[in-house]
This record gives sequence, C-alpha cells and structure tokens, in this order.
Amino acid sequence: METSLHRQLKHHFAADSDSIEVTVDGFRIDAIAADGSLVEIQHSGLGSIRTKVGKLLSLGYCVRVIKPWIGCKWIETFEREGGDMIRRRKSPKKLKPIDIYRELIHFTQVFPHPQLTLEILTVDCIEQRVDCVNKRWKRKQYKTLDQHLAKVGESEALTTVDDLWRLLGYPKLPTEFDTQQLADTIGQPRWFAQQIAYTLNRCDATKAVGKRGNAIVYRRVAKRARKKAS
Repeated sequence: METSLHRQLKHHFAADSDSIEVTVDGFRIDAIAADGSLVEIQHSGLGSIRTKVGKLLSLGYCVRVIKPWIGCKWIETFEREGGDMIRRRKSPKKLKPIDIYRELIHFTQVFPHPQLTLEILTVDCIEQRVDCVNKRWKRKQYKTLDQHLAKVGESEALTTVDDLWRLLGYPKLPTEFDTQQLADTIGQPRWFAQQIAYTLNRCDATKAVGKRGNAIVYRRVAKRARKKAS
C-alpha cells in the first residue's frame, strides 16, 4: 500500500500532475522531472530496483533514484485505526549518509553510471501507528497505518566513484590497506568496513592487490584524467 509520504514525494519531484505514475517502455515510473529524467522514489532496499534501473539505463534514459533518509520522525500512536491518538513521541533513530553503504552493496551492478544519479534526500516525517499484541510471542508490537511528509531537507547526490569517497570523509589510508585499517580510519566496526570495501571494489574505486593473512589488501584506483577539449 502506498504511503502518503511516497505520494507527496512524487508530487515534489514531478514536472506537473501529468508526470506522475507514467509508463515508459513498459516500466511504471514514479515521476518524470522537469528536465526529462525518470524519477524513482525508493523507500525500501535499493537491490529490489537494480534490474529495473539497469534496463532503463540500457535504453538510454537518465534516471534519478531518490532515497528518502529520515532526519526526524515523530511517531503518533492511536488506540485503533480511526480512533484517538494516545501518545506522540520523537523517534531516537537517526541515519547518517554513510549508512547508505548498507544498501549500495546491493546496487553495484548499476552504480556508478553516467546517466544515473542516486540522491539521498533528508526528510522529516510523521508515522502513524496502532499498537497490537502478538499472542504467539506475548509482546506488544505495532502496525504502521501511514507516513506523512513533514519537511523536505537537504539532498546529497551520488554520481561518481569520488562521491563514494566523499561519503567516507576522504579517509587518509595507506597506499595499500585492509578492512581493519579502513574500519579504524572511518571509526566503524570491521563488519561494516568489509561491506564498504566490497562496494568500493565492485564500483572500481579500489583494486584487490593481495592478502595479508586472511584479509584482502586493497589499493585505491587513481582518478582518470579528463580529456582536454579539442
């Protein structure tokens, strides 16, 4: 079921009301922007749209994948669907841009691509819930009724390999490094550094040059010089 948040973001990015939920070459597209690019708003994992995005790119389209990133979320809990609100609180959870690597690991088949932009969009939202009891586990859970857009914040566009390094704060690594050194440099656990290293390698940002014990050793791939205009 489409949330109000998803619907509101489609209107935010569409060129006009006729540019929402358009069929292009057999694919249902969330919106078409004013510049003609195809906009896909992806709340769930990026891996679930990589095939669709890959085919659209192969057909020559410019694609913008909008990844809503929750900056602030207010949770409103109701006694029942259509009933009165019983409490409202601010969620303590907050994502950082580096966390996109948890999903990029499943998107390396299409990213980077000269006609693809992955945009991390910070949004504030209101999530409406009802409490429900799971009789099997005897613990209270909840059911999400809807999500509403409260505010559109800043966005961060990823288009090139250099943008991947920018998300990491351009870490100062040795010429050759392993995932433990990467973890120590960026202040993240090693299991996450392993995901990041895998993603960088699949995106041709690094090259595996050997092993140090059981750890793969990587070397950063130098930027290719731009061709001079003739």
